[in-house]
Amino acid sequence: MMTSFMVFFGIGSVIYGKLSDIFSLRTLIFIGIVLYNAGSVMGFAFRFSYPMVVAGRALQGMGGSAIPALIFVAVARYFDAAGRGKVFGLITSTVSLAIGLGPVIGGFVSARLHWSWLFLIPLLILAAIPFLGRELPREKRREGSLDLRGAVLVALIVGDLVVWLSLDSWYFLAAFAALVFLFILHTRRSPDPFINPSLFRNARFRSGVIVGFCLFFVVIGVLFLIPLMLSDLHHLGTSQIGLILFPGAISSIIFGPIGGTLADRRGSAFVVTLGLGLLMGSMLLMALLLGVSALFVGAALLLTYVGFSLFQTAMINSVSQTLPEHETGIGMGLFNLVGVMSGAIGTAVVGKILAAGWLDVLLVPLAAMTKGYVYSNLMIAFSLVVVLGGVLYLRAYGGVAPIKQVSKDVSEA
Repeated sequence: MMTSFMVFFGIGSVIYGKLSDIFSLRTLIFIGIVLYNAGSVMGFAFRFSYPMVVAGRALQGMGGSAIPALIFVAVARYFDAAGRGKVFGLITSTVSLAIGLGPVIGGFVSARLHWSWLFLIPLLILAAIPFLGRELPREKRREGSLDLRGAVLVALIVGDLVVWLSLDSWYFLAAFAALVFLFILHTRRSPDPFINPSLFRNARFRSGVIVGFCLFFVVIGVLFLIPLMLSDLHHLGTSQIGLILFPGAISSIIFGPIGGTLADRRGSAFVVTLGLGLLMGSMLLMALLLGVSALFVGAALLLTYVGFSLFQTAMINSVSQTLPEHETGIGMGLFNLVGVMSGAIGTAVVGKILAAGWLDVLLVPLAAMTKGYVYSNLMIAFSLVVVLGGVLYLRAYGGVAPIKQVSKDVSEA
């Protein structure tokens, strides 16, 4: 059920992005909302049929992917670079609020009613259509065509990769390599390819995608690892784990807009560096004192959420400014796809390491208190990835701006 949603969500992120370079954002967002709600109705109406529920989730992914793919395009297209960071910050904080409230609402509805009622909650989105119709401008169709064969190949590559991560069969990996080869061959021959190779010749965009992959991989991996660790080492139940995770998710509501405002004032490089510093610090703290107290883990995790909120806001702002207008849609779509795929890969890698016991070696003495060697070592490994990502970002996007009156700027933001 999760795989079907992720496959179509990842595919849609790229396809909607490409379509936005040709067709009206207004029309595409309406189509996405309609498809998402059609999937919701299907999942609820056919809740007693597992295949139909999976199909409903796939349709939800197909429609839901329009929102993250197109909202960033809308900001990049309709807001100038000077004020874009603040808008991205507001979007990030809204998403973080949803991430924090989603599991709480989901658990409440499932316990009091039935899990199928969760399919009806997205119907509330329909109320936004009149406002979107009034606020979004009517755009004319731009020049360009959709490379359908290239789009299908991208869809097959993304789908095959997610299935391989879920099932871990060698023939899915072989199919992935073959599909990538066919896509490269097709792209070289096509006069108007689905993904223009010039996009990857843009060194700053290419670096931004790699940095985004590394950091989303780390954060999603950590957020997947922490509940397992709290259950294994501290023997906490689902509701207790939710309470420990909740404050960090809610904190992003505050720090998303702050990160956006700081990015506009001090530059994205400063905000990214600050966010990565908090991320690395939180992981090292958890690596050193993982088994001391679950409350300590929650406090350190708060730094993870704050750091990620700052990093994500400024990173999106940085990447959007590397793209020319005619490649904004496909560029931001690819960046969204990287976020989806890095999350899938991050959870798969963490799961394999825990199952195989590859890092189950004592490196941090305090971890011996709870036999949590593997969790501690994973945190150290994640912190190293954060450092590498930070170095690559600073090389591509420049050094940190002078830090004068930063505390004043934070309080004003």
